[in-house]
Amino acid sequence: MQPINQLFALACPLPLENVDTDQLIPARFMKESRAAGYGAFLLHDMRFDRDGSPREFILNHPDAEHAQILVARRNFGAGSSREAAVYALVDFGFRCVIAPSFGDIFASNAVNNGLLPALVSEQDCELLLGALANNVGQIQVDLTAQKITLGDISVGFDINPTWKLKLLNGWDDIDLTNAEAATIERFRESYRNHYPWLG
Repeated sequence: MQPINQLFALACPLPLENVDTDQLIPARFMKESRAAGYGAFLLHDMRFDRDGSPREFILNHPDAEHAQILVARRNFGAGSSREAAVYALVDFGFRCVIAPSFGDIFASNAVNNGLLPALVSEQDCELLLGALANNVGQIQVDLTAQKITLGDISVGFDINPTWKLKLLNGWDDIDLTNAEAATIERFRESYRNHYPWLG
């Protein structure tokens, strides 16, 4: 995975609560090959009419195709534990989602795919959404400092320390384990010395 330290990128506001994984990628698209990318299916039924005509929606804004940050309201990524919801966000180009709360499994899947779930207070979320004012705008996200900056607004965000370590280094779970290889080997040697009959 590509490490994340600082992002200075376009952000899209999505001032909705309870955006669930079925909205992020409707189930009918999950039969498609991931190799082609799932970005076109992200929030499909919000973005398009039944006949495929694009609606007036922030992700259909011309600048949105370059956005890497999404700002949403609470309970983002709730619902079923479909990793394809994260694939859709990542394949669209997002590297960070800012929200007051996330579905637990969604947040874990996000980190494992290099997507930063930045947890902010509801008050700070509303400040960011208000400053964006339903338009695409520039935001800076500093993972090391756990700070988000938009114009004169600067807010902190929370993240699990282990998730932070993984994202800063671009590590998956195997990389995280390998980082402790020396400690694991010392334990193994100590264990063998104490219990030599175990072989």
